[in-house]
Amino acid sequence: MKKILVVDDEEKIRSIIRKYGEFEGYEVSEACDGMDAILKVKENGDYDVIIMDVMMPELDGFSACSEIKKIKDIPVIMLSARGEEYDRIHGFEAGVDDYVVKPFSPKELMMRVNVVTSRSRAEEGNADIFRYEGLEINFTARTVSIDGKRVDMSPKEYELLFYLVRNKNIALEREKLITEVWGYDYYGDDRTLDTHIKLLRNSLGEYRKLLVTLRGVGYRFEA
Repeated sequence: MKKILVVDDEEKIRSIIRKYGEFEGYEVSEACDGMDAILKVKENGDYDVIIMDVMMPELDGFSACSEIKKIKDIPVIMLSARGEEYDRIHGFEAGVDDYVVKPFSPKELMMRVNVVTSRSRAEEGNADIFRYEGLEINFTARTVSIDGKRVDMSPKEYELLFYLVRNKNIALEREKLITEVWGYDYYGDDRTLDTHIKLLRNSLGEYRKLLVTLRGVGYRFEA
């Protein structure tokens, strides 16, 4: 059963969405504010979509959405009494997938929920993903997750990791890595590669062991 998390400080709004969500076959959970939503995602992050109000006590919807996206990339539909272009743009910049202005039609909202969840499943099905135990590297979305939690890296870290994983179990010479990741016209210090490998190992935590140093040669991603 697909799961929805409804986040709104108004119990009446949560009740209406729950009624329509359950009628559509969703399992519906509730949170009364942004902080409560973040805690619920941390405890049970397998929601298919989050419906969240903008104006709430403790933490507003935009800030909560940004924090949730750091934990797990769950689709978010934002509810707001304000429909100005600035608010919509701010929402999309925060990672919102859709934006619904109050007062809203519950039927239309559920149609949007169905569209967002269907699109999310389709993207997941078409995504180019590498998985090793709790490590997930999504080449399509350019994301790295460990045990469901997003790992933040610099653009060059992503590029280096993606190239290593694309060529996993192959011994890659230092010059080859520098050329492919930094470009043919790179004339900087080759210790930059070692620095980024060190950063990658720190980011990968327990999976740092997958980055193997080949003395006198270069590196290999071993999985």
